[in-house]
Formats: sequence, C-alpha cells, structure tokens
Amino acid sequence: MPRLALYTFGVLKSPLADPAPLTREFYDVGEAVYRKIGRHPGYLARAEAAGGDRGMLFEADWGAWGEFAVPAWYDKGRTVETTALAATLSLWTDLGSAFEAVYTGLHREALNRRYDWFERTGFPNYVCWWTADDVTPTWRDGVSRLEHLHDHGSVPHAFTFHHSFAPDGTPARINGIGPKGGQVS
Repeated sequence: MPRLALYTFGVLKSPLADPAPLTREFYDVGEAVYRKIGRHPGYLARAEAAGGDRGMLFEADWGAWGEFAVPAWYDKGRTVETTALAATLSLWTDLGSAFEAVYTGLHREALNRRYDWFERTGFPNYVCWWTADDVTPTWRDGVSRLEHLHDHGSVPHAFTFHHSFAPDGTPARINGIGPKGGQVS
C-alpha cells in the first residue's frame, strides 16, 4: 500500500546555535511537537539523525534517509554555528492523518507563530508525494520534490494538502479542502 511522504523546509531568522530566547523557544516547542506527532494516528516514521546535535544536519548520519540536502534557494550557513534552517522528512499512512497532525493541536499552535521564527522566502515550505510501501524517501527526494512544486505547482509528482492527489494520480480532497475529487482520509 502506498505511503505519503512529507518534506518540510524553512529558513530560520537566526542560526540554530543562537542562544537567544526565541531560538530556545523554537527548540522547546519543536521537541514537544515531535513527541505529539510521533503518537498521531497514521504517523509511520521520520528522519532522525543518529546522535545528532542542534545544527548538526549536514554532518549527521541519517541512515536510510540519505545524506542531508537543502533546496537551491537556501543561502545561509552549513556549519553547526551558522545553519539557519528547519527541515523534516516523514512517512504517513494517508493524506488525512498527515493533514490533521499538521493543522490541529500543538503543531497548529506552532504554525501560528511561524513568522516569529522563520523568514518569508516566497518558496513553498512543504511538499507531499506518494511512495511505495518498501521505499524510504531521502532528503534529496524531498528537495527535488519541493523544487518541482515551486517550478510546476501541484501535480501528482509533488503536491500540497490543498491541491492533493491520490496514489493513482487523480485529484483528491481532504475533509472538504482542495479541488473536487475523491474524499481522502
């Protein structure tokens, strides 16, 4: 059965290593969000670095998720002291579960504060796509799909929740949002 891959990417206003209260707050909220999402129905897995510390994204061992990668438009640092980004890569059973996890509860509260922490870049900050049940998406896959979404808009290869597609490539709706299509939950 196909699984939904979800890649998120944002450029932070300050480096991850910044000791300022806003950066600490972002981490505290982020860790609580990860714990909550990890228990959400439909959640399968997310990329986690083996023994990674704050800011150790580029040097970390991500296992089957591959080498860490970022979109071409990211132009900030790549060292522990200068990295100013937040990215996630996760797998879900379906669109509805992922949508609900992102747009309700603690994650929704964090989204409401995103402009406290993230720059407005003019680029998409997430992308979804379907994978086979035996495939682990890589960071490079996520970057490629996000860049494709930016260049071509939502298509079955790379889409958003609001303009989503079912695994067979037909337009899909999530709880009434998005273009007319089959109900997906």
